[in-house]
Amino acid sequence: MNCIIIDDEATARAIVRQLCSKIPELDVIEEFDNAISAIKFLNQQNIDVIFLDIHMPGFSGVDFVQTLKEPPNIVLTTSDTNFAIAAYEYECIVDYLVKPITLDRFEKSIKKIWGLTTKQPKSIIESKQDSVEGDDLYINIDRRLVKLKLNEISVIEAKGDYIDVKTEKEEYRVHTTLKRIKEKLPEKLFLQIHRSYIINFTKIIDIEDNSVLIAKNVVPISRSNRPELMRRLNLL
Repeated sequence: MNCIIIDDEATARAIVRQLCSKIPELDVIEEFDNAISAIKFLNQQNIDVIFLDIHMPGFSGVDFVQTLKEPPNIVLTTSDTNFAIAAYEYECIVDYLVKPITLDRFEKSIKKIWGLTTKQPKSIIESKQDSVEGDDLYINIDRRLVKLKLNEISVIEAKGDYIDVKTEKEEYRVHTTLKRIKEKLPEKLFLQIHRSYIINFTKIIDIEDNSVLIAKNVVPISRSNRPELMRRLNLL
């Protein structure tokens, strides 16, 4: 489910993006610090959900909603509780999240959206019984289970209906999705930096412009994922 974030505060956008990262079915395509830029983007892209701040200078969230001819599902994110009742006059507004937003409240909002689309997100509805326990990951290769040490994995790359799991010595192709394997990886080690790449954060050798070097792999960084990468770095 593709989504965008619109908020004039960088910290607020980062918080919503982090919450989205907890839901594997959510894919943050872009984020904007003003509504005008978002309108231009929506003229060219189809989006499923918009996380929208109400109070922004120049052109408010309400102004934004009123300009959309065929708006997607909109979740308002704001510190202002006074607008909650008026917000539901707009059919496209499916929820109203008051900052600071908790993960539990955010998940309820996503469930509500999936209820409207008659779909159910597996990562929310089901318990994560199949998540990785310990330091190992078993992958299915030609009907045999191969055990990999999590700390030996460098890069995971999406290739259509498959993913390539790369270590410094080997590379394995597995029939699954990036979102599926992301559910099984510990956040302390792994970070998605592009819609097609997950990296082992501890394996980074160098960062230059919009790419990172991991072993012999040069991996692109998307603009929407770059802030989270920079937040995780231990910068001087």
